[in-house]
Amino acid sequence: MRQVYSNIIQFRGNHYDYGFMQGESLKDSFIIKNRHRHWKLRRPRFTIDEKEARSAFMRFAPGIWEELEGLRDALQQPMDIILRDFGNYRVQPVYSGCSILTGKDYMIRNYDYHPKTYEGRYNFFQPTDGSYATVGPSQRITGRMDGMNEKGLVMGYNFINRKDPGDGFICHMIGRIILETCANVEEAIALVKEIPHRTSFSYIVLDEKEETYVLEATPRSVNVHQANVCTNHFEVLQHENRRFIDESQERLDAIRKGEGQATDAHKAFRLLNDTDKGVFVDNYKSWSGTLHTSAYFPKEKRAWIALGGDQDPVQFDFKSWLNGKDLAERKIWGEVNTEAGFAHMDENAR
Repeated sequence: MRQVYSNIIQFRGNHYDYGFMQGESLKDSFIIKNRHRHWKLRRPRFTIDEKEARSAFMRFAPGIWEELEGLRDALQQPMDIILRDFGNYRVQPVYSGCSILTGKDYMIRNYDYHPKTYEGRYNFFQPTDGSYATVGPSQRITGRMDGMNEKGLVMGYNFINRKDPGDGFICHMIGRIILETCANVEEAIALVKEIPHRTSFSYIVLDEKEETYVLEATPRSVNVHQANVCTNHFEVLQHENRRFIDESQERLDAIRKGEGQATDAHKAFRLLNDTDKGVFVDNYKSWSGTLHTSAYFPKEKRAWIALGGDQDPVQFDFKSWLNGKDLAERKIWGEVNTEAGFAHMDENAR
């Protein structure tokens, strides 16, 4: 068991300045050192054409391209390196877990991955140059693993597989673009059907109208259906699933078994965050240990997060922050049952 933290990042301004601020804060950080060390050990099995990537960003999220330019200028790295490390376009994600349960007015999500990928950055961003303000933890700096926007749209994603990849964005960036550009689930559905996908993921969206949609997305097709529970396999596009989905099905069954007693958001949070309920997992060495449990409330505009299991959530009033009240807190603390290194806390995280 080790104590871990996430930094709370608050920014109001344009995308370029947001990227530059992040680049300045990342200089000489463990995140940068570990990322560059990774590519020295493992040569990328993909190529990113800058013109192609810029065209895709300018079509779906031009502000985020400006953010990448801000990162480039602050870190003084060529754009091909910035795209490799932070672009979330054409790169290849690694297998991960994750579980999601929604009610009428909340989404609870377990984020399951390897500690060495966790960058410990919980972002509040209010753009002044277009797009919606958002709250949520980041992945690969510019992406979002889950979150909520100022309109009350909530998003989380679950890994399915990496087979037969296409040319497009990966989950972290698609999640970010959903939150920054979509006001409701209908707009999120339209975006996910249009945007190019690198690999196969489920995107789960909920808004103030109290209906949850699961968007089963692959480079080849997108299926949309309503459901309030999702793990790491498709329910409709089953031919796209991995061969072995037993562990994913076990978590799904555990949530369905326990959701009858999850009569409010607090109990739903305990179902996913308690280590004895069959949903929280500690397979950190196998890239599927629960790193955080998050919760979002689209009507109240509130957000919760807990690092590790059996934790009380840290709670944030996003509505108050949107109205200009900055947070006094600078870090979120928790405990994770692993000795593995974290990307933002440990040099040579393995």
